Amino acid sequence: MNVSRFLSATVAAVLITMTVAGQNVDSRPGASRADTAPTTRPTTDGGVDPSFVHADLEAAFRREGWVGLGWALLAPNGTTYVNHLGFEDRERGVKAGPTTRWRWASISKPVTAIAALQLVEQGKLDLDRDVRAWVPEFPEKPWPVTARQLGGHLGGIVHYTNGEVIALPRPDAPPDAWSDVVRALDAFKMSPLVAEPGTRYAYTTHGYMLLGAVVQRAGGAPYVDQVRDRIARPLGMTSFEPDYGWKRLPNRAKGYKKKGAVWVESGDTDVSWKLPGGGYLSNVADLARFGRGVMDGRLLSPASHALMATRGATRDGKATTYGFGWGLYTIGGRAVLAHSGSQEKTSTYLAVVPDAGLGLAVMCNCEGAKIEPLVKDFLEKALPRGR
Repeated sequence: MNVSRFLSATVAAVLITMTVAGQNVDSRPGASRADTAPTTRPTTDGGVDPSFVHADLEAAFRREGWVGLGWALLAPNGTTYVNHLGFEDRERGVKAGPTTRWRWASISKPVTAIAALQLVEQGKLDLDRDVRAWVPEFPEKPWPVTARQLGGHLGGIVHYTNGEVIALPRPDAPPDAWSDVVRALDAFKMSPLVAEPGTRYAYTTHGYMLLGAVVQRAGGAPYVDQVRDRIARPLGMTSFEPDYGWKRLPNRAKGYKKKGAVWVESGDTDVSWKLPGGGYLSNVADLARFGRGVMDGRLLSPASHALMATRGATRDGKATTYGFGWGLYTIGGRAVLAHSGSQEKTSTYLAVVPDAGLGLAVMCNCEGAKIEPLVKDFLEKALPRGR
């Protein structure tokens, strides 16, 4: 299929592109109206006109009453189309736009996974060694835990509510005490494992916090610096940084949660302590740059990319739906790498289809917004069946 047919004359008539950090990024609002019905506009080769992306997302935005939304379509010709709806800060009347920075939430996990695989390529990290070889601050458990298991959520580490979480007291001062990813392990490290490593899939943000600590020690530099130098800077992600609660960050999107039928302001919860598992923020164009970098192979070798995109398996051979840092599924016979994010102030989703050069990133400042079905619907329409 020639998916470049997405870039039809219809779209070209309403979008203007500009080059930003080596990528073509469109930042002009689309031409669809609020009352435009979603359409797919099939083409003869099985593709669809991309104008429906804006129409479908705008329809959901209006229907659900969401406050702010940003999306970026990664097209096969290398152009990224970006659009925004609603408000970055409704109370102050600040509209969402190219500078608005949204929380990534759990899409931070693929960042940590890639940082770890880069260290494997450098010979600094053995995925199958006990993580205590690098992080002895993590208490000894009945069984060893490996970085490979952490990357695939097979390490038996507790999440939020699937087991007992034992947290050591957080220091009262300084406010950034847990910005050190090793020290932040105090938030859960005394907790018992929820399963013997390798025996059960158990999704866990805490497990990725531990993987981030392994990256810090194995790489010999602060975790945040390694991510900045090996991922953000090479991809031109200039708005991407930790969402440190004690810092005044410009254009940080205000969050909202549903109360009855009304979206009200959400609390400004600090997420800095779980940075490797859910603590970054950026504008939507930078989330798209990350997705494009993954698709284009700019961050990892082909072998590491294949490992990242291979489903994990429990010891008894049962395959999971998660690789190393990514949720995995297929549409139209094509492999999709995807990750959702959900926490206070945000709902996000990123999906990329490397062998089609296609992807979609969506970021919303409303908690619990159902973004994943919209992205999957786009991929279902965009990718042909029967490959």
